[in-house]
Amino acid sequence: QVQLVESGGGLVKPGDSLRLSCAASGRTSEPYAMGWFRRTPGKEREFVAAISKSGATTYYADSVKGRFTISRDNAKNTLSLLMHTLKPEDTAVYYCAEAGGVIIATTRAERYDSWGQGTQVTVSS
Repeated sequence: QVQLVESGGGLVKPGDSLRLSCAASGRTSEPYAMGWFRRTPGKEREFVAAISKSGATTYYADSVKGRFTISRDNAKNTLSLLMHTLKPEDTAVYYCAEAGGVIIATTRAERYDSWGQGTQVTVSS
């Protein structure tokens, strides 16, 4: 498994933008498909965005489609989530994850076997 560390969370106002980053380390194999998930208190973990190993294919939750963009730089072992037009309902702890052995983008949380510790995003006026 790879170690993942998220950064970039914070407190922003509705309509603001924010970029989350995820740094991977301790890799002993090639990078695989990755994704972002989020969780709010009292709710189950929610899929946000996913990207294939190559970066050519991306998937988004309907709630963020058109506002969020997932990207990766395999040479730098980083994953990013650019979030625009943030809404209060985007408030959550955001987690990056890697699906070991998986090449295609996947929305299924059970396919991911490496998770970061999460970064808090709060959208409030």
